[in-house]
Amino acid sequence: MRNYDLITPEGTKDLLFGECIVRRDIEKTLFDIFKSRGYSEMITPGLEFFDVFNLNSSYFPQENLYKLTDSKGRLLVMRPDSTMPIARVIATRLRDAMLPLKLCYNQTVYRTEPALKGRSDEIVQAGVELIGSQLKIADLEVISTAVEALKSFGMEFSLEIGNIGIFKELVSKLEVSDHVKEKIRKNIEAKNFPALNDLLDTLGTNPVTKALKKLPALFGGMEVFEKAEELMPDENIKRILDELKEIYLDAREICGNEDSITVDLGLVNKTDYYTGLIIKGYLQGHGEEVISGGRYDKLISEFGYDVPAVGFAINVNGVAKVIEKNGVLPALPRTDVLVYAEEGCEVAALKAAQELREQGFVVENALFDDIESARAYAMDKKIAKVVVIDESDEEEQE
Repeated sequence: MRNYDLITPEGTKDLLFGECIVRRDIEKTLFDIFKSRGYSEMITPGLEFFDVFNLNSSYFPQENLYKLTDSKGRLLVMRPDSTMPIARVIATRLRDAMLPLKLCYNQTVYRTEPALKGRSDEIVQAGVELIGSQLKIADLEVISTAVEALKSFGMEFSLEIGNIGIFKELVSKLEVSDHVKEKIRKNIEAKNFPALNDLLDTLGTNPVTKALKKLPALFGGMEVFEKAEELMPDENIKRILDELKEIYLDAREICGNEDSITVDLGLVNKTDYYTGLIIKGYLQGHGEEVISGGRYDKLISEFGYDVPAVGFAINVNGVAKVIEKNGVLPALPRTDVLVYAEEGCEVAALKAAQELREQGFVVENALFDDIESARAYAMDKKIAKVVVIDESDEEEQE
């Protein structure tokens, strides 16, 4: 008995007509931006060996991966992320390429999040990776590209920046397991103050636990840096804060609107290959970020090539959802002419239709065996002109 032949798997959906136009328009807009800035496209396989995502640092829990085996019994996964496969390519095929490398992509990732209702397991991501520079200008280049992308969607946006180095410096001073550190990170990311406080209370009261308790509340403008410096009298953290302050002031100028950007020291992304700058971008009317990224200077070294990198990914599904929510789906392309062929004139009708297309018209060939059905179809589809091809000559009917 077939139970699932008429539905899609959880976390996926069919896209129809106007929805497809929205997605393709977003993708084209983003690629025009990326290519205008000198980024070159690359595509990685939808299937990767599990080992690509099972490095010394486990960035993706097994339970979040779609797994299968190949004909030799080797474990594969459906690509859950684009950055790590790109890191693999950089460390192998592009190892001898001149730096910096500026790469862009548009491809689907697959992740399962069983606990989340209304989730998307199949996510189209478009993004950039800037490889080979640790300079501030590289971070600002990526931020400015993200801002241009957000502005291109024609609605109000906000950008958040932080630096995961602050969190990592603090938890490194705790004598606790990686499991406990991850629980702390999750509570900070979710801004779950009660759970965070309860967990940190079990570790005693000291400057580190006090700072971690305050971390998710440290967001806003320039005042955040003053509060953080008072709360975290540590030379390494002070250096990170000074660097982030410079980035924040420059990014505020790039945005052109002080209200569009905030600094959030509670940005502690789940994908913990990030080592420094973290960026998140939002569109009005959508609670989840549509842009996520940052600096990941150690990831590529896990593939055997030590080179710094920074980048971001845009959730194309999320952007499309906001556009569809805030407006109407774009009109579908309308056919200008319907060409009907009398019996024996099929080839002539195909040629006539092609000639009209070359003149710039959208043309369909009628797939009916009588003219009345063709006219009814044209009326239903609001096709303005019907061209009839018969043995004698063309007959046009409005």
